[in-house]
Amino acid sequence: MSKALQEPPSVAPEGATHTDLQELARRHLWLHFTRMGAYEREELPVIERGEGCYVYDTHGKRYLDGLSALYCVNIGHGRAELGDAAAAQAARLGFYTNWSYAHPPAIELAARVAALAPGDLNRVFFVSGGSEAVESAWKLAKAYHAATGEPRKHKIIARHLAYHGTSMGALTATGLPPLREPFEPLTPGGRHVPNTNSYRWPEPRDPLWAADAIEEAIEFEGPHTVAAVILEPVQNSGGCFVPQDGYFQRVREICDRHNVLLISDEVICAWGRLGHWFGCERYGYQPDMITTAKGMTSAYAPMGAVIASERVAEPFLHRRAIFNHGFTFGGHPLACAVAMANIDVIDRERLPQRVLEREGEFRATLERLRDLPIVGDVRGAGYFLAIELVKDKHTKQSFDARESEQLLRGFLSGELYRRGLICRTDDRGDPIVQLSPPLIAGREQFEEIESILRPVLSEAWELIAQGRRHG
Repeated sequence: MSKALQEPPSVAPEGATHTDLQELARRHLWLHFTRMGAYEREELPVIERGEGCYVYDTHGKRYLDGLSALYCVNIGHGRAELGDAAAAQAARLGFYTNWSYAHPPAIELAARVAALAPGDLNRVFFVSGGSEAVESAWKLAKAYHAATGEPRKHKIIARHLAYHGTSMGALTATGLPPLREPFEPLTPGGRHVPNTNSYRWPEPRDPLWAADAIEEAIEFEGPHTVAAVILEPVQNSGGCFVPQDGYFQRVREICDRHNVLLISDEVICAWGRLGHWFGCERYGYQPDMITTAKGMTSAYAPMGAVIASERVAEPFLHRRAIFNHGFTFGGHPLACAVAMANIDVIDRERLPQRVLEREGEFRATLERLRDLPIVGDVRGAGYFLAIELVKDKHTKQSFDARESEQLLRGFLSGELYRRGLICRTDDRGDPIVQLSPPLIAGREQFEEIESILRPVLSEAWELIAQGRRHG
């Protein structure tokens, strides 16, 4: 007997109520990176609509989206022109594959992305998201070296705490043991080096020691075995780690010296987030490949890309050569149309320039929180900032695992949401609060963020202090 005959229908009726949606979600929806047991009794947040920098839940309550959903919605919510672009494309051609065929939206978008990308990054390989972009870039690095006579070059070097995705190859590049360990053995070939979190460096230390650690790793592994180094312009996981002056220039020299490809992972850092079309432009380095997604369509459609240099693409462009890799939905015509409309908005409204003009005000607003005893550091670039939380700001002592659990998941995450601010609280490194608002945000939103963070962080400090007194 079919399930349809055994069980009552569980399809949301037209005009489903909040209660209907909660029940259906509990029965059927499996959330990503979520402790599902938390919603056995508690209400699941259900976001129903968005407008500008704000989203609204099924109760009609408004929230400032201080994370752009997940570092994605760069142009803000409710942009009907992106939906119109998708509808127009659907009426003309809903789908055709990029496997041995092409269609105008993919061709036109590839040309536009190439024109925006720095240097000779002129070849655009479309995918559906960030993990696919990283997976594809590593495979392309391996294939490039094999095609140019060095088939043993297969390894990838990334940084501690860095997040590069969850597919098996991307997870190998990811430097977060709690994400890696449940799925081991991973794809062979991953090696991790120190990141650029100078807040935690002992004094004194050569400011480029983290760059030099990459060369040490290459030499230890054997340059004849290392295919690529993958780095974010500003490292997301751990809390917006910025590079030291000259860091990427040193890394570029190291990669050139050992014939290792440099991949700039800009799934977050492109499309204006750091005040430039691409994050590598902010720090003045030329990668061999860029991986990107998220803000490429402002997440109105799933899309990503690997943007490769002419040198990397050249071995695959002649005779019977092939990069034997692809995804069904890479370069989907609707996603391409949405991306073009999204880039139109970013360009027309000068959003990268807007970020450069206003990032100082955003940073200064968060810097005011340094008077709180729990705030140890404020860091990042553009509209991509983090606050590191500490137990003692003079010694930089962090919270232990129990305190961090109580602080972040036991209080901060829920309380900030209840007071109308969506941001990220995370302890994959040391505990942080991370903010990445839409690029259209301005003084009103900056002040609102600070007005919510200040009392909640003050209460969090008191909560931890009480725990110490009663411990």
